[in-house]
Amino acid sequence: QVQLVESGGGLVQAGGSLSVSCAASGRTFSNYAMGWFRQAPGKEREFVAAISRSGGITYYADSVKGRFTISRDNAKNTMYLRMNSLKPEDTAVYYCTAAATIGTDVYTREYLYGYWGQGTQATVTS
Repeated sequence: QVQLVESGGGLVQAGGSLSVSCAASGRTFSNYAMGWFRQAPGKEREFVAAISRSGGITYYADSVKGRFTISRDNAKNTMYLRMNSLKPEDTAVYYCTAAATIGTDVYTREYLYGYWGQGTQATVTS
């Protein structure tokens, strides 16, 4: 089992930046492909970004491509999401997630992830 705890987020005006982090514990962090999902009020949870075990492969939802950057530090057992040029529609609870894998894959589907954090709120005002 791996435990995931998000931190960061907060309140920012449109055009601003926020960072969220995900600290992992319990198992070897580098054995997991990681991802970020988000859920806005009244909407289904959606994929945001994913990163491979080594961090060498990343993938983004079209809605955040060019504005968000996913990264990880396997020595610190931590994953990050840097969010720039934020828009009000980026307001959501952001969830960190992990998928045990032996390959270099990245995953965009919720059901492929077995572990989830509790989420952290990011609010963008207009």
